[in-house]
Amino acid sequence: MSEPGLVVVDKPGAMTSHDVVARVRRLAGTRKVGHAGTLDPMATGVLVVGVDRATRLLGHLTLTEKAYDATVRLGAATTTDDAEGEVLSRASVAHLTEDDVRSAAGAFVGRIEQQPSAVSAVKVEGKRAYARVRAGEQVELPTRTVTVHELVVTDVRVGDEHVDLDLTLRCSSGTYVRAIARDLGRALGTGGHLTALRRTAVGPFTLDDAHPLDDLAGSFDVLPLADVARRCFPTYELSAEQAVDVGFGRRLAADLGAEGPVALLDADGRFLALYEQRGDLAAAVAVFT
Repeated sequence: MSEPGLVVVDKPGAMTSHDVVARVRRLAGTRKVGHAGTLDPMATGVLVVGVDRATRLLGHLTLTEKAYDATVRLGAATTTDDAEGEVLSRASVAHLTEDDVRSAAGAFVGRIEQQPSAVSAVKVEGKRAYARVRAGEQVELPTRTVTVHELVVTDVRVGDEHVDLDLTLRCSSGTYVRAIARDLGRALGTGGHLTALRRTAVGPFTLDDAHPLDDLAGSFDVLPLADVARRCFPTYELSAEQAVDVGFGRRLAADLGAEGPVALLDADGRFLALYEQRGDLAAAVAVFT
């Protein structure tokens, strides 16, 4: 069985995130595998997968910023806001100029109100929205506030029947790029949908960290827990006596230097726990020894 840690996978298209987890379970030799941040089957790119004890760490990781490369097609709206859905409507793009497209796209930078696609993984009364849609139900999801930190249009290709634009964006967790494609099409009066999506970063993990699944079959490369802790949290080095107390989840009379969570490491650099500051004491959030 593989050691506990994270595996950053470069997810291929036509696979669900659950499919990736199932493959990693076989490669790691354990059923204790989970993932953070679902990717749609059509999407590719960074998927963070936890193995063994690292599955407990996933919920504590601050993976609040994500980055994507995407291609949007203007001129048609679809049932799923992407290329896998049925076309709902078509409209002429003859009036659009490259400046029109770039100007409209710029309006999606900042804090925006966004309605997730009806075929998203958002739960409605305990059931995924996409499952309700596939069962024939009408689903209307409430709008949410999300933040698009940066959106850059890198290319615009004007055709006779449609306009394709490539963009890169950095956004908060919970942002639906498909919804941006849909809403951009609405703003321009043409309809729009997503034709390609590649996630290039989740928190501190990027494509440089990611491994294709086929490569993992030859060399199962796990990012150890201590390395993950150093990348994702402020750290605090424990004395030998403190390390014993942390093993039992006891509070420490210590100033961690940050409110938390803070990763506690012993003198050998091993990751023991996440703690947070509570007044003059430091208290356990999760213990991993």
